[in-house]
Amino acid sequence: MTAVGAQTYPEKPIKLIVPFAAGAGTDAVARFMAQKMETELKQPVVVENKVGASGAIGTQEVARANADGYTLLFVASPFTTVAAATPQIANYDPVKQFTPVALIATGPLVWIANAQAPFGSMREMITHAKANQGKLSYGSAGAGGVNHLALELFKNRTQTDILHVPYKGIAPATTDLLGGSIQLLTGTIPAVLPHVKSGKARALAITGDKRSALMPDVPTVAESGAAGTEVYNYWGIVAPANTPPVIVARVNSAVQKLLAQKDVQDRLTNDGVELTPGGPERLAQFIANDFNGWKKLVQQAELKIE
Repeated sequence: MTAVGAQTYPEKPIKLIVPFAAGAGTDAVARFMAQKMETELKQPVVVENKVGASGAIGTQEVARANADGYTLLFVASPFTTVAAATPQIANYDPVKQFTPVALIATGPLVWIANAQAPFGSMREMITHAKANQGKLSYGSAGAGGVNHLALELFKNRTQTDILHVPYKGIAPATTDLLGGSIQLLTGTIPAVLPHVKSGKARALAITGDKRSALMPDVPTVAESGAAGTEVYNYWGIVAPANTPPVIVARVNSAVQKLLAQKDVQDRLTNDGVELTPGGPERLAQFIANDFNGWKKLVQQAELKIE
């Protein structure tokens, strides 16, 4: 792109790739943000879902795209977890192959158990798991995703053996948990809260370092005897490597203006996340820390994920 083109950006519609299925939690937030970004950028922001390989298909497409600001990627935790745990599947480097643009929000997961499980708290679950090594089962949205690595981190820190059961998405895993086929999983607050309120599942602990206002009675993992197992999901926007700084600044400015609006704040707060407004530098640091942290866990636990 010429310097003149970068200065006049954007001059045509922008494509925002979401590497997850339409209707999923990340997709819903991406579409909400895209709609809002159109007002600030004065061009259509078109969401395209490119699913497959735990998000790697859509991510790879953006890595190969022109660095002109017209193809962006809406990222969440699998952006770093999949690359750390299954580099042979991801086939991309989240630090080297992308230009960070804007950090939007971060949020914890919630450990939940089947309502008939023989424990009512995380402390009781840890005791039960140690006495019944390998007998509890835990469902995830897929191998290498944040739900899976949250389990591996938990097992590593608590010296427990819990069976990992990967699913093609968190929805079927939740269905099996409610039906009693598995006993445990982690999910986002909006996803699990209705099941906890209905009594079909029990909330054991929040993976953040503080309690959630949406679930104030649920303790953190540190309060529950599992310090060091904190896990955060996140949302942000990245562009292909070498995207001109003037374009990055333009998109980031639009996002930061949106995060200052009350309706955007209310929407994200209702999703159980914490607004984390941050520009390229903050997102770059967050991605690097997350990626390197998960790589270290994979090495320590000697995980071999196919």
